[in-house]
Formats: sequence, C-alpha cells, structure tokens
Amino acid sequence: MKNIYLSLCLFGVIMSSSAQEFANAPKPFGPVPTQKQIDWQEMEFYAFVHFSLNTFTNKEWGFGDESPELFNPSQLDVRQWARVVKEAGMKGIILVAKHHDGFCLWPSAYTERSVKNSPWENGKGDLVKELAAACKEYDLKLGLYLSPWDRNHPQYGKPEYITYFRNQLKELLTNYGDVFEMWFDGANGGDGYYGGANETRKINSLTYYNWDETYKLIYSIAPKTLVWGVGPSEARWIGNEEGRAGKTNWSLLRQKDELAGKVHYSEFMSGHEDGEKWVPGEADVSIRPGWFYHSVEDDKVRSLDEMVDIYYESIGRNATLLLNLPVDKRGLVHENDETRLKELVATIKADFNKELLAGTQVQASNIRANDANFGPQNVSDGNKNTYWATDDKVKEATIEFTFKKPTAINRVLLQEYIKLGQRVKSFSIEAKIDGQWKTIANETTIGYKRILRLDRVTASALRVNILDAKAGFVINTIEAYNAPTFVKEPQILRDKNGLVTIKSEDGNAVYYSLDGKTPSEKSTLYKAPFTYNKAVEIKAIARNTKEKINSAVKTAKYGVSKEKWKVTSVSSGDDKSVEKIIDGDANTAWAFGNNENKLPQTVVIDMGELTTIKGFTYTPQQVGSNLSLISNYELYTSVDSFYWDKQSEGEFSNIKHNPIEQIKSFAPVKARFLKFVATAAVGNNQTVSIAEIGVVE
Repeated sequence: MKNIYLSLCLFGVIMSSSAQEFANAPKPFGPVPTQKQIDWQEMEFYAFVHFSLNTFTNKEWGFGDESPELFNPSQLDVRQWARVVKEAGMKGIILVAKHHDGFCLWPSAYTERSVKNSPWENGKGDLVKELAAACKEYDLKLGLYLSPWDRNHPQYGKPEYITYFRNQLKELLTNYGDVFEMWFDGANGGDGYYGGANETRKINSLTYYNWDETYKLIYSIAPKTLVWGVGPSEARWIGNEEGRAGKTNWSLLRQKDELAGKVHYSEFMSGHEDGEKWVPGEADVSIRPGWFYHSVEDDKVRSLDEMVDIYYESIGRNATLLLNLPVDKRGLVHENDETRLKELVATIKADFNKELLAGTQVQASNIRANDANFGPQNVSDGNKNTYWATDDKVKEATIEFTFKKPTAINRVLLQEYIKLGQRVKSFSIEAKIDGQWKTIANETTIGYKRILRLDRVTASALRVNILDAKAGFVINTIEAYNAPTFVKEPQILRDKNGLVTIKSEDGNAVYYSLDGKTPSEKSTLYKAPFTYNKAVEIKAIARNTKEKINSAVKTAKYGVSKEKWKVTSVSSGDDKSVEKIIDGDANTAWAFGNNENKLPQTVVIDMGELTTIKGFTYTPQQVGSNLSLISNYELYTSVDSFYWDKQSEGEFSNIKHNPIEQIKSFAPVKARFLKFVATAAVGNNQTVSIAEIGVVE
C-alpha cells in the first residue's frame, strides 16, 4: 500500500510539473517545422543510389536514345546495398527510379522504356520492388527520385507529358509502400532524343509542371512523403553538389521569392533569416566525382579527409547529408566505396565516443520564469524534448559547465528545440584555461544541430554565450567531446616536367612509395621535391610523430609526364599563356573565345611522341565565381597533325553544378597530336576556360 501511495504521489508531481511547464512554455516563434520535417531532419544521414542505363553506357546524362537492352547487371543484389547503408549508420535510401534519359527501373504501365524490355530477369524484374523489400528487411526508409525532365519522351515540353509524369508518380507512390522523400531534380529542358525529334526543347521549370497541382496529387496519395526540389518543396537543395552547407544556415526560405525566380541557388547554402517558410537544407554529394559509376573513378573515391569534412559541414551545419553510392555494372556497391564508408563511420564514432558535459555542474544567467522545468540541466539530460529556455525578451544569456577536474575538449555540439522555431543568430564559446576565460569560437546559427571542431584545450569550465537571437531561445542539447587527433592526408603534386612535391600539415613527417605498396614509417621519408617522369602510382602518408598517428593513405596516379608537350595552335585567346592548360596545375586556367571569335574554338596539342591513349580529361577552371564552363566538345587525334580521327564527342553532363575533372574514354589508339574543340558553353557564353587537358593511358 505504501508503494502504491508513493507512486501516486510521484504521478501527481509529474502531472503538476507538466501542467506548470505547459503554462510557462515559450510559444512558437516564426516559421516552424511540421512533424514530417522534424522526422526527416532527425534521419540526418541517408544514401542516394544512381544506377541505370548510364551505368552501362558510361554517361552521366543519357541522351534518351539508348537501348533498354543495355541494362543487364550480372550480380544485382539490393540487399548488399541495404547492408552497406545500414552498417554506415544511414537511415534510408533514395533510389533514382528514372533519370533524364527516361529509362524506368520499374515496369511502368505507361512506357516500354523500362526494365521490362531489358535482359535483366528476362524482363520480369522490378528493381524498385526489390529495394523496397530490402529496405524493410534492414529497417531503412525508402525514398525515390523521378526526373521531371525526360529526354526520351516524344511529348516532353507539351501538356500531354505532364499527364504521363503524374501517372508515373502515382505508380511509385502507391505500389511500393511508404516513401519518405520524393526527389525532383532541378535539371529541366535541353537537347534530347524526344522520340526521334533530336532537338532542343526549353521549358519554364516553375510553370510547366504546374507544381501546385502536382504536389496536391502527391499529398493526396502519400501524405507522409516529404517533397524535395523544384516547386513549393518542404526541403531545399543546399546550393552545391559538394555536400557542404554554409556556416550560417537558416532552415527558413523566402519561398515566394524563389518560386517567382527571384532567389539565386547560391543563397540556398545559408537560407534566409527572414524567410516566411520552414524549408531546411539537404546537402547532396557523391562519394566519387560522378553520380553514376565509371570504372576510371575506382581510384578517385573521395578521401577520408574530405568525407569527414563533408560530415561536419553538412550534418554539423544544420543540414541533412544525402551521400550518393554509384552502384557498378555488377549491380553492387563497389568495394572501394564500402571501404571508405567504413573508415568514415569509424572516425565519426571515435569522435563522439564519450560525452563530457553529463555530470558537470551547470548554471545559467537566465531561466524562463525561474522555472526549473526550463533549467540548464536539460541540455545534458539526454532527452530531446526538454530544453533550457530564457524569458521572451532575453536574447542574450550564458550557460556555464564546471568540470570536476580539468578536461580536454575539441568538439562542441549544440541543438535548438526546433519545434518552436530557429532563433539563435550568434553565439560564442569560452573555455576556462589555467583560471582565465578564453574565447575558442565565434559562430552564428545553430538550428537542429551545429557541431564545432575546435583546437584541443584543457579546461576547468566551459561557457556558451548566446549573443543574439530573434526571441527568447530554447536549447535542448549541448555536448562536448575530445575527439582523437585526426592526421590529414598529404597532398601530392606533379608538374609537367615530372617534379613531384608532397605537402602535409606543419610538423608532420611524410613517407611514400613508388611501387604501389602501402607506405609506413619504414618507407622512404620525403625530404624535398624529386623528379619522376615515368608513369607511376605514388602513395604517401603523413605521420604525427609526437602522437605516433598516421593519416589515411593518399594515392596519386600519373602517366608519362608532360615535359614534351606543347600547344601548337589555338583558334583564339592569348597564345603566350596557353601553356597553363598542360602545366599540371589545376589552379591555373586559360580562356579562349569571345563575341568576335565565337564557338566552336579549337586548341591543338603536340604530346612530343607517339603514345597509346584510351581517353582524355578536361578540367574546367577551378578558381573564381565565373568559371566559363565548356558544356559540349569534340576530341580528335592524329599521328602527323594532318589527318585527324574523331575519338569522342558529346556533352560534359551536369558540369554547371559539378565542375570537376571530366573523363571521357574511348578505344585505345596511338596518337601524337590532340585537337580539342569546345563546341558549346554553359549559359550560351562565347568565352570558355580550360584548367588542364590530359590523357588516359
């Protein structure tokens, strides 16, 4: 009886506390997220899968005339995809069900351009269905990408296509269970096959699809689905394909202006402090240079350094991270990609292994209504639904944590209680070191989650100062960690004369190998630049000699050096600086073409000797805001500079938003001379740039 009475008393205290909390709780301020948006943001990290006809044609964007019979993976295993994703701690998979070429990974009733006319599973397969089952088995959420642009469909650009597009939406949203996100790409309109018309069709992406009606259709079928991308979306692109949000990142957007074409995509990195709608950012990036699989990129998987930076600059900056895994021709996530993912997961787990603020003495300069339910202890209680709150008019306050003994820290994680809006405009962090307070960070927004990487300090206390806010603020989490020292990979450079330079952070030793073997501290110690003219695979590590910690291995592959190369002719541009395109330095660039010398424009290179090549590379300008990108090209080879054979032509797909080195392969051929022709530019410019031209040997 006594135990029952005690339980009832405790229940009464809890009820009283809840009522008191409700009575004094701050009201929402400004735009706030829906529960759907909160659930989506809490996923944090999920996968993108690009796998389609482009995988088998070695393209980024198909033209729309490729045969469905080319789609024939030999070992397709969507359960392997799901396992890799689950082991990486990701919460879901968004599958590209139809890309711009119009090929469908499910047997759509509205087109013959699908898996039903491929040799895979004798035309009886349904990849979307298989993946939905695998996601369910591995407790992952399923998302789908359906390209609005269709370079195959004969009615694209006409009203009839919208009916087709919406019919396919209905198929995807009714036949495969819950879809957590529907992804609409912003690439819309351009040249294509279009049922054999082979023409360019331009559309207004804001009006052609009648997005308001399309969204109503989606929500009537799948109210749980969050819609991303074009139109009145519930989440936004982060403004780049590098997976990085701005240091300042509001979850708000002036969406009315955006839908009126008044917002440039570069503004998406930071959002709008005065936005009228809650539209949080999603940072998308591929684990390789391209979105679809290309075998030449097997050794170009993003480095561990870069992957760690991406994590902290996406999830750690109030965005979600959508990481693309380009499934290969076998139908599997490539082992190199899986290895990098495992390294990333191990690093992040180690960084957040032990939280340091739980159990500290905590106090705050202001507590809402002096109510303990909103006290500072809530930020470290592990409960996402409790928070420290200040009075409505208090826009500046401090929370302080005192350690039992001096403690080393180099990471701080903060979260606002976003159900009530995003409020914090600026904050700083101080550490008490040897009895003196020292500022160790000055930052702006927080939002759902902000993670700071700091220089390690040993502090007896930690102080977070909210310096400015839109209203009294609500902070539900503050955590601190001491992540292991992370040694960054060295940088390997080789110029056209074969001079190799290896750079690392100050104080680190560098060890390298030239025989393909993994280097260790027993390998050759790098002391100064050296010359190596032959084809080579250089591997190097940096070593923190004080803590005896090595970096991941950096690998750089080079063909024969370009010391014999020279540019023999150009159709326009400065012929005195044109050698920049073969100097081995992607940070230098050269431009040609203008309103008087309109595209196409040509440059001819003499490699100095007969060489067997099987492709070429074009690196666009890397530095500056106006990169003058080439969108379409032709590449010819010759043994004597008189008779030329065309080896490759086409487009540098998606180069506007992903201006990386472009690699184009062709059948092996002996050549001494290269003729590169820029036939068209992004944005119809007449001036284009080249940072580097190279060959694949």
